[in-house]
Amino acid sequence: MSQATSRGVAMTAEVSPDELAAVLGTERAPVLVDVREPDEFSQWAIPGARNVPLATLGHRLPAIESDRRVVVVCASGERSARAVGVLRAAGVDAANLVGGMLAWAGVYDFASLEAGPFTVVQIRRRGKGCLSYVVASGGDALVVDPSTEIARALDVVRANGWRVARVVDTHLHADHVSGARALAAATSATLHLSAGDRLEFPFAPLADGDRLEVGSAAVQVLATPGHTLGSVVLDLDGQALLTGDTLFVDGVGRPDLADHAREYAQELSLSLEKVLSGRPDDVRVLPAHYGDAVEVVPDVPVAARLGDVRVAVPQLAWERDRFVSWASTRAAPRPPSYVEIVRLNAGETTASSEEVRALELGPNRCSAA
Repeated sequence: MSQATSRGVAMTAEVSPDELAAVLGTERAPVLVDVREPDEFSQWAIPGARNVPLATLGHRLPAIESDRRVVVVCASGERSARAVGVLRAAGVDAANLVGGMLAWAGVYDFASLEAGPFTVVQIRRRGKGCLSYVVASGGDALVVDPSTEIARALDVVRANGWRVARVVDTHLHADHVSGARALAAATSATLHLSAGDRLEFPFAPLADGDRLEVGSAAVQVLATPGHTLGSVVLDLDGQALLTGDTLFVDGVGRPDLADHAREYAQELSLSLEKVLSGRPDDVRVLPAHYGDAVEVVPDVPVAARLGDVRVAVPQLAWERDRFVSWASTRAAPRPPSYVEIVRLNAGETTASSEEVRALELGPNRCSAA
């Protein structure tokens, strides 16, 4: 965090998005005040932030804590800079989030864990709640669900002296643009995808029961249609499951097409039975997304024991007809941006990097619970 000065006059204190991410979930976390309008805030916000529109800030100063640092947020950092001036004049230790939500959308951090013979690095895209993974063994790496910022995965691989051997997308993503094709091309790795999702480019198809060798170990593929028809889960030596959007730490994947909701929900029910059946409670669930209710702590993976997920998601224990009825009611028409993102990820169209950033703004909405 920094405070610039000009001609001896203190200017607005600032905090970068990376600095904010490093303290959220810790005892050093600040109070977050979002000064956008309520409709903006309701669409997308940093978890834990409180909404105090700029026009009302002067009237609500007594309600803002003064014994903790306050970080102020808006769309791009302009309104929040004005709000910081008001707060600091009132004696509040306030700082502006540089670049606002637009900059928060580009924040990544990392956490690692061991799963049997595998070292797993979780790459967290904080503004989207998107998770990707580098799974390594014997010097080789499998990269799962990479974003278009493939440098994030490449940095992890290079820092550890690994080689990207395989790249997998767990399903045809609708909320963000995949970097799988670009990463496979940049590294000469094999691109693995499910033929269950309609794709317009070459890839090595995944089938239920496939074993993908990674160094001296192998990852098992489970076909889990439901969120999309091509969804897969990856089993890491019975120690952890990369569950994509089939199962989250606090919910299940939403059937992805409203006009086929009951059909997809039926498939999802069968897939979840496959994933859950016979697996012990201490298997770790590593999803492709997390929602606002999930606390993210620096250096600690977003993960949960399968036994804890069973408790957190009671719908997993429902009989099939009840589950299908419930899940199918949670399907909804895709937002227009999701339709375009699906077309990009399927290889039906292309977009510039600026167009991709615009399409991806906002949270993920993949969960049915």
